[in-house]
Amino acid sequence: MDKEIFDKKLTSLRDEIDDIDSQLVNLLKKRRAVTTKVGELKSEVGMPIYAPEREEALLSKRRQQAQDVGLNPDVIEDVLRRLMSDSYVSQDASGYLCVNPHCKKVVVIGGKGQLGKIFVDLFERSEYKVQILEQEDWPNSKSILDNASVVIVAVPIRLTSMIIQHLNDLPESCILADVTSVKESPLYEMMKVHQGPVVGLHPMFGPDVTGLVKQTIIACEGRNPDAYHWLLEQFEIWGAKIYNVDAAAHDQAMSMVQVMRHFSTIAYGYHLMTEGADIAQLVEMSSPIYRLELIMVGRLFAQSPVLYSDIIFSNTDNIAMMKRFAFRFLELLEDVEMGDKDSFVEMFNHVSEWFGEYAGDFLAESKSMLLKANELKRH
Repeated sequence: MDKEIFDKKLTSLRDEIDDIDSQLVNLLKKRRAVTTKVGELKSEVGMPIYAPEREEALLSKRRQQAQDVGLNPDVIEDVLRRLMSDSYVSQDASGYLCVNPHCKKVVVIGGKGQLGKIFVDLFERSEYKVQILEQEDWPNSKSILDNASVVIVAVPIRLTSMIIQHLNDLPESCILADVTSVKESPLYEMMKVHQGPVVGLHPMFGPDVTGLVKQTIIACEGRNPDAYHWLLEQFEIWGAKIYNVDAAAHDQAMSMVQVMRHFSTIAYGYHLMTEGADIAQLVEMSSPIYRLELIMVGRLFAQSPVLYSDIIFSNTDNIAMMKRFAFRFLELLEDVEMGDKDSFVEMFNHVSEWFGEYAGDFLAESKSMLLKANELKRH
């Protein structure tokens, strides 16, 4: 085939692709218009945006349809998940039902902070009256807190107890809550100063979220859960999943989920720096999984050191946990140093058995994450 004929055929096929892509864009525009209407309808009746059963059923159907026509079902699922994420944004813009129209006022202490701003925005979109209490507002705190139905403490961990101690004159029916990553100590302080409803909350998301769809908020019971049930329901309307757990169990779990992981990540970043590693070279030579690990390390160091030092230093019990982690690290290192591969393999198999079905589930989940990480690669 000569070059002229080839170029002509290629141009014709590319024009056909462009036409199909244009049709796709118009179809997606129609789809978004419909999802916006869905959001408006859900908002009217107070139905949560996120419907997991509907999402899974839709994905299952379309995967089967893709398979039937010879398309890769993983590709179709990936496209649909991205579309669903966009549809949640369009529904999110519709606003939310106010679960408790009798709520007089919500006060967010630290409402101008990164996390506090998220809750201020959500309450306002549900048409609650919201006031913010910052450090410079304390001379007027009595009038700001007067008649409050909900007071949320959203300040750094190191300041939380001190702030709570100043909240000893709230209305008896007022719900007092905090949103720190430690729960036992703040709950104790809140129960001591306030005789009304108390709940400890731990939002399991960062300040960069644009909504609460598929986000988790941990709730630790303090006092009078019937009185603050509507608040948790409001979070669910916003799309969040509520996970109820005892405060002591929460803090123990967080010492492993947050503290130990943050500390080991910081130590790894510190080690890379002190070893004089060439980070540009590491990035270039990394497979998707190692690149993702480097991304998570770099992400941490792009944030406030005060935030992570507060989390790590917040509970001295964490020291014992981290020492046990360091001991096990050295224990495994000794196997490597002694050339005892059998002991190392035996340990690996024991841990694999302990993970059970989760190991396979995490392997499947990580595959799609790694594909996305590779797609986002800048160079």
